[in-house]
Amino acid sequence: MDLLAHLAAFTATADEVSFSRAADRLGIAQPLLSRRIKTLEAHFGGQLFDRSRRQVTVTEFGTSLLPYARDVLERAGRLDQAARSARAARTRVVGVPAHCAPVALAGVLRAGTEHGTTLAVRELPPLQRQSGLGDGSLTYALLRVAPERAALRVPLGLAAGRQLARRALHLEDLRPPRGVAGLPILTLEEDEVPYAQDRLARAAARAGLPETLVRPAGPAAAALADTLAGRARLLCAEPFARQHGASWTPLADTSLHRGYEMGASESHGESGEVPQWLAESLAEVTG
Repeated sequence: MDLLAHLAAFTATADEVSFSRAADRLGIAQPLLSRRIKTLEAHFGGQLFDRSRRQVTVTEFGTSLLPYARDVLERAGRLDQAARSARAARTRVVGVPAHCAPVALAGVLRAGTEHGTTLAVRELPPLQRQSGLGDGSLTYALLRVAPERAALRVPLGLAAGRQLARRALHLEDLRPPRGVAGLPILTLEEDEVPYAQDRLARAAARAGLPETLVRPAGPAAAALADTLAGRARLLCAEPFARQHGASWTPLADTSLHRGYEMGASESHGESGEVPQWLAESLAEVTG
């Protein structure tokens, strides 16, 4: 028995002193309301209404139970309201790439406040952002996808201690002379996703670069130090390079650029969609 629905039928009938008006008030058919009243009477072991007269009246037994029925319904209503408030107040966690500009992340948090949503940002590698949406630890996330099918495309280039070129850079321009080792090209964790690594490896091979020339950067701070000292080149987006005082030249091969789409969790009552105001602020985060 759905106790709340049956108690609602009881209290509505007592208020309206009419089965038909009570059914209209609750938006149900009268036979259903009558069945609920009879079920409740059988459950409590006594008649709630006197049906022998022209107008329905509450029995003495029903009158003794009516205040408790109203109290249960009122408490249930407050419980529903508390649940709605708790859902509205819950912090939504947004998964973003590492090394985002703090001013852009602050814009995301401010946008949440302006729209009545408490947000927290968490910098995570690409695969953890994807899995976080699946397990519900993230509400929203920026997800890496191939640039040709991405909603947001971020040009990648090479950071260096000095300017490499004034135009877009082709990887074959970096082919070292015979007998020279050449400077390594370091990749950040954000670009160490399978499809991106495979594309970069194939592009480097076509350009005639030694296989060992492209490798993971490890800690970003150490990679930046090597880059600024002229001992390496770092694959990254322009804002990251400029933020740390490195020169930057874009790659001509756009298939090597970063692509992002915005994802939303469908757990915890979320709609599975990213609000437009959040999508706009996350676009700034990608750089």
